[in-house]
Amino acid sequence: MYIKKIIVAIALLGLVASACFAYFVYNTMFNVNTAFNNDYAYVYISSTDTYKDVRAQLEPLLLDIDKFDVLAKQKKYTSHIRPGKYAIAKGMNNNAIINSIRSKNIPVKVSFNNQETLEKLAGRISKQIEADSVSLLKTMKDSAFLNKNNFSVATALGMYIPNSYEFFWNTDAVKFRNRMLTEYNRFWNSTRTQKAKALNLTKAQVLTLASIVHEESKQATEQPRIAGVYLNRLRIGMPLQADPTLKFAAYKLPKYKNTIIKRVLNVHKAINSPYNTYKNIGLPPGLIAMPDVSAIHAVLNYEKHKYIYFAADAKRIGFHKFAKTLTQHNINARSYHNYLSSHGINK
Repeated sequence: MYIKKIIVAIALLGLVASACFAYFVYNTMFNVNTAFNNDYAYVYISSTDTYKDVRAQLEPLLLDIDKFDVLAKQKKYTSHIRPGKYAIAKGMNNNAIINSIRSKNIPVKVSFNNQETLEKLAGRISKQIEADSVSLLKTMKDSAFLNKNNFSVATALGMYIPNSYEFFWNTDAVKFRNRMLTEYNRFWNSTRTQKAKALNLTKAQVLTLASIVHEESKQATEQPRIAGVYLNRLRIGMPLQADPTLKFAAYKLPKYKNTIIKRVLNVHKAINSPYNTYKNIGLPPGLIAMPDVSAIHAVLNYEKHKYIYFAADAKRIGFHKFAKTLTQHNINARSYHNYLSSHGINK
């Protein structure tokens, strides 16, 4: 009888222990453990992060980080960290949180446009993915890559077609650049390539001209006409005389650092630079900025006309007046110069 009581007692203790263990497991795995009020919180895990780094991000988001630690060790997450962007939903338990940050890397939208240089583009991209601006810029300017793919430092900006693209947040610089090359080649389909050939221009030259057109006008409806003017000048061997190229050349000089040129003057036309399209015939050696897709299409689908000149329209700021003769152009230009002077814009 005594032995029987001992057995029963042991059995009861076992049941109690099992119940306690089951409760602990349930409490650790399945109880809600989020401490934020938003629908979601996001965790960004870098390629070099350790569990300690991940834990530091999670601690302010969770009710009980210690219980999370227990399950993370049990599920071997502490030694299998995976980089990326991960979402934690309000009301999640530890088990769901670990499953999410271990296997549900969320893509991010990477967007860019109107970046004037590779340096500014690298800075823009570094704010959207893990890769830093230094590694991005170094990769973008890699001479072996550029030579292999028929780019130069002057034309490399044209490889990055402005748009929104989907990436994983933990994308490195090389993967980003290579993906952009793929998108560039996709953009230059057979139709666009044939149009460039019909203009007797390379892809790089189309992009260079598009960058000038885009800097001249942000009005998509007017860009094909401006492109037509420049193509007319190229055909007759006339200098492009594009004011944006003078500004580009000027900003390369220490004298104009941290300045804004609001009015192009004769002193700018005297700058000795291959980007000075008043001195040099033909296109400059590379892009002066990142053109919008609208400007690229404007060059490839330019308006056919006989205009050789254009000047900013003082009555419709942002638009231009076009002329077939120098006499008419001088009238248009004088009107805009008077407008600038009347507003105290002298440099």
